[in-house]
Amino acid sequence: MVDDLQQRCARIEMLVLDVDGVLTDGRIVYSDQGDEIKAFHVRDGSAMKIWQRLGKRIGIITGRDSRIVARRAKELGVTALIQGSDDKRAALTQMLNEQGIEPQAVCCVGDDLPDLPLLRAAGLAVAVADACTEAKQAAHHVAMTSGGRGAVREVIELILRAQGRWEDVLKRYAG
Repeated sequence: MVDDLQQRCARIEMLVLDVDGVLTDGRIVYSDQGDEIKAFHVRDGSAMKIWQRLGKRIGIITGRDSRIVARRAKELGVTALIQGSDDKRAALTQMLNEQGIEPQAVCCVGDDLPDLPLLRAAGLAVAVADACTEAKQAAHHVAMTSGGRGAVREVIELILRAQGRWEDVLKRYAG
């Protein structure tokens, strides 16, 4: 199983992430004025920037439509963004066609039933630690970290270690 995970990680060139429950802890908070509030983990964001600096791509596919998600994607330089998707499998197919990426080169990270089509289509399927049972069963790997708590950072490190690129990342920050 470890060899299979290593082989899957070795092929990954693109991450495709869900938002609520993966990039956030899944809670949706509304202010008295009706504004939506989401909390994103800074380590996920810094890891996403590292990933992109290495020439790798990131996509976000979410079932909801949120200005906050568009803002966070823009801050992180994520241009492959599909919001309000009722059919995440179709959204993934569209995104991969636009990016010129094959499914076996994609790692999808999810947490709930709407993410199952993404997980089943990916070369590497990862469920966050607090994902539903069905997402965990569909995953090739279950992260130790919960959604919104640095799970994306954990996945990026896992893949880069398997690709032999993590030491180069560390050297950049070693001074």
